[in-house]
Amino acid sequence: MPQSGRQSINTSNVLSIIMGGGQGTRLFPLTKERAKPAVPLAGKYRLVDIPISNCINSGLRRVYILTQFNSASLHRHISQSYKFDHFSGGFVEILAAEQTFSDASWYQGTADAVRKNLIHILNHAFDYLLILSGDQLYRMDFRPIIEQHGESAADLTVATIPVTRADCPSFGIMQIDADRRITRFVEKPKDPAVLDTLHVPKDSYPSLGIKDERELFLASMGIYVFNRDVLIKLLDNTQTDFGKHIIPGAIPTHRVFSHVYQGYWEDIGTIRAFFEANLDVTAELPRFNFFDMSAPIFSRPRFLPGSKVNGARIDHAMVSDGCIINESKIVQSVIGIRSVVGSGTELKRVVVMGCDYYESLASITEGDKLGRPRVGIGRNTKIENAIIDKNARIGDNVVISPTGKPENVDHPLYFIRDGIVVIPKNAVIPHGTVI
Repeated sequence: MPQSGRQSINTSNVLSIIMGGGQGTRLFPLTKERAKPAVPLAGKYRLVDIPISNCINSGLRRVYILTQFNSASLHRHISQSYKFDHFSGGFVEILAAEQTFSDASWYQGTADAVRKNLIHILNHAFDYLLILSGDQLYRMDFRPIIEQHGESAADLTVATIPVTRADCPSFGIMQIDADRRITRFVEKPKDPAVLDTLHVPKDSYPSLGIKDERELFLASMGIYVFNRDVLIKLLDNTQTDFGKHIIPGAIPTHRVFSHVYQGYWEDIGTIRAFFEANLDVTAELPRFNFFDMSAPIFSRPRFLPGSKVNGARIDHAMVSDGCIINESKIVQSVIGIRSVVGSGTELKRVVVMGCDYYESLASITEGDKLGRPRVGIGRNTKIENAIIDKNARIGDNVVISPTGKPENVDHPLYFIRDGIVVIPKNAVIPHGTVI
């Protein structure tokens, strides 16, 4: 993330809001017992660490996270991770949905969530409100979009990213003029005739900094900058969502501009996208580089020992802190904190989220008497194309694979989503089980 030339931007007049999302049904069962922003990522992080770290690295130290489902673990993570001193005025705080005398309803959408929290938001002095999503993987300096917003005298700026025609049905697509002002917005267009009218003219590629020769379209990233007074005015109604209602309605009446972003950006709101994004960090040249210390990704300090590897063969894997890996074979997998992997076990394309604790000797002894597997992954077990959620007990001689099974399955012991087996949090898979 380039830092030069950005020091003159005043970031103290910006307040940031991270949308924590609804029930997170697309990420179920990972969201069964936790809010979507609290879902573990890349072995030792949480999804919410990405937008918070982008804010901190951009000099934005006032951050609210809006959420309403299963907030307990998210509260714990935020309170233990992000502490600013008393003199900086910085904070990272959660605003959970709350009933009031005037309104007993939950958040109905992104715009409704911000509207219901204006009583808290407007207590702060700010000129610009930066609104971010809580389930995206990207590294972005927000100072250029804030700078462009001010220089163009915009009322509202929408961050966009160039995508191909095949990607358009998944996004809101923007059309802009020569000044980058948005003239048209179409939500998830599928009609080829409509798409023919929305592509970015190739003669404008150089001015937008696009170095691609393909046919491209500008997709909304779900990242917005609002002027304070414009935000208040645009929320003075009952419309519930920014992407579906507020922004399309503002285009004809307000100065709405596009900020074109060129870097890596991935919406990881589905099980398949989440799984592939995690496995990508094991590549030799991952698309998202957690090793980039010019803009580090922050998280909770856990003070765990280094991982211990006892004769294992590990190839293209990410092994987090505090693990004990016995003589096993691990390929293209992410091993989360405090994971224990038994001897003779093979893991291929597996995301292991790890454990919240080390099982005590007394618990292990009692479990062995009862035939209950230990916390972690047992011996001589084979797992492929799977996500193992936290604190799972996978027994000895277990086989877990989606091969030959439907794309989506609900079972008492496991789920299959998008062709990936998901073992839920705290699950117990008995010895000898074949999935």
